Amino acid sequence: MKVGLVYTSTTPELIEMVEEEVKKQLGEAVEMDTYTDATILSETREHGSVTRNAACRLIEMFLEAAKNGADAVLNICSSVGEVADCAQDVAKFIGVPIVRIDEEMCRDAVRHGRRIGVLATLPTTLNPTKNTILRVAREMGKEVELVDGLVDAFGLGQEEFKEILVKKAREIKDEVDVILLCQGSMAYVEQLIEADCKKMTVSSPRYGAAALKEALIKKGVIQ
Repeated sequence: MKVGLVYTSTTPELIEMVEEEVKKQLGEAVEMDTYTDATILSETREHGSVTRNAACRLIEMFLEAAKNGADAVLNICSSVGEVADCAQDVAKFIGVPIVRIDEEMCRDAVRHGRRIGVLATLPTTLNPTKNTILRVAREMGKEVELVDGLVDAFGLGQEEFKEILVKKAREIKDEVDVILLCQGSMAYVEQLIEADCKKMTVSSPRYGAAALKEALIKKGVIQ
């Protein structure tokens, strides 16, 4: 069994977290091919949204993973998650599911709360994630209220990053039922925020890996 892991930005911590969660779900023997193009995220940040060229390069990585024999693909960047949504018809036609790392996280947040605090370090991640939360809420027949938690912490070291995120979580905790961490790279702060704020806190790697497994079960690759 082979899966394609598609990144638009990587840190050693993010890769480690994603691969650890995938192995938990699919076993140590799973073969993982990694595809990365950092220009996609940098171009998206520069323009404030996903450009046509950036979307094309992302889709090319999805297709490259499929051509290289991936049974399914995990899209790891929330900033470009809507591109993965647009590619679903192609995914179905070629028989290679493209799974968003964050969609099931958003669904679980909606299941557990009406007021959802959305923490992000980039507007280009915050807004698509909010769109996804609102979409899945409509699909689930629920109404939600979103509280923005945008912080200037992109690219900082771990300790400073933790400090800024926890501070922002404390600021919004009384306004929300659930705290959602937009970016997969935030996952290592999840338990810290939950313990500090006494609020359910969710991050995407574990949800994405579980959704990847579900896609492979549905495809018949595993039971």
